[in-house]
Amino acid sequence: MKQLTFTCMMLFTTTLMFAQTAHDKQVADWERAKVYTREYLDAMPDDGYSFKPTPEMRSFAEQMDHIADANFGFTAAATGKKSPFEGKAEKMTDQSKAAVTKVVMDSYDFVIASLKDVPDADMNKDIKLFGMETKTGIAFEKAFEHQTHHRGQTTVYIRLKGVKPPQEKLF
Repeated sequence: MKQLTFTCMMLFTTTLMFAQTAHDKQVADWERAKVYTREYLDAMPDDGYSFKPTPEMRSFAEQMDHIADANFGFTAAATGKKSPFEGKAEKMTDQSKAAVTKVVMDSYDFVIASLKDVPDADMNKDIKLFGMETKTGIAFEKAFEHQTHHRGQTTVYIRLKGVKPPQEKLF
């Protein structure tokens, strides 16, 4: 009986340690993504913020604003916290490098602070995300996937402006 109790306690402890590690990993990934996105924002020359590779595409600023809007939106849905921006970044009249950089960095700060505030046990909490059933942790993962996708698209914008994009940050 002692052996069974010990084994159960070890499994429980290992599970808790893994859950904490997974949560901490998400926070670290978001912190890395923030630094990487800042490098993209810094790499684009001021006059490149209004640049569109084709007329039907978003400008560089609109792509970055879209990342900000999604970061705020996914996080608000995942946590129930009110978004401080509510989808307004793409509608900002000031699309300067300084204004876009500020709202994008603010969006990463909102994600990171909110993610740190979510108790480990709540990462498996059932939530509605844009009308679909999911879990809190999954919402943060989808937000991460989204920002990665759109930041990656801006690599072409930067190259078309004759600038070398930032070096990839996998770690």
